Amino acid sequence: MDLGIKGKRALILASSRGLGHGIAVALAHEGANVLLCGRSGETLEANCKAINAEGKGNADWIWADLSDENFTETVTAAVASKLGGVDILVNNTGGPTPGTTEDMTADRLETYFFSMVLRVITLTNALLPAMKAQGWGRILTVASSGVIEPIPSLALSNTLRPALAGWSKTLASEVGRYGITTNVLLPGSILTGRLDDLDGAAAKRTGKNMADIRASKEALIPVGRYGTVEEFAATAAFLCSQPASYITGSLIRCDGGAARSV
Repeated sequence: MDLGIKGKRALILASSRGLGHGIAVALAHEGANVLLCGRSGETLEANCKAINAEGKGNADWIWADLSDENFTETVTAAVASKLGGVDILVNNTGGPTPGTTEDMTADRLETYFFSMVLRVITLTNALLPAMKAQGWGRILTVASSGVIEPIPSLALSNTLRPALAGWSKTLASEVGRYGITTNVLLPGSILTGRLDDLDGAAAKRTGKNMADIRASKEALIPVGRYGTVEEFAATAAFLCSQPASYITGSLIRCDGGAARSV
């Protein structure tokens, strides 16, 4: 399928590794010009070299920290200078450390709210006027399956990520007439460093080893295994595509059927 995004300009947040990097690669494979963003300049530069070596889409990078109060200004300036504008915005952020609701101190809640919610909203608002003017845009926010089925010991994530789901749904009704779609993509257990960290924390908490933790989790997934970054990124690329122009205001799961809610 031709996704119709060759030459489109895409900004992918938190794309030095994991899901963000996978999405950047998938969009570049479709011919998009991608701008990677993160805190590891060496890794980002290496990622861009690998993408550019394939000769399908161009890649560049910027250093930017979601916890920095100047994040939005830094990124919008880079978008203007390196891409000349943006057609596709992928809002991806790191997740908070595991913990219970009792672990949610005011300081921790405020810190993660700024990096996981506030920066996403302010950056999107900064880039929206140009999308409206050109009559085309794709806004994809990567959240978590905890939005629809809270995950044990991830109280902060379960609290903050649903805020983005409500925001995205509201935004969809406001910008649809401009040819802009806005959706939320919910990963389940996808093989990334983040999943290693969570499984490691579960192993430490329960006294089990990592192999047993993963076996028990995979047994609850209908397809019987963890997902790959490539599978997740392919879903993201489609939602950013021209053929997906009638999909907006939606929560899309990529979880192997793990979530039990309808």
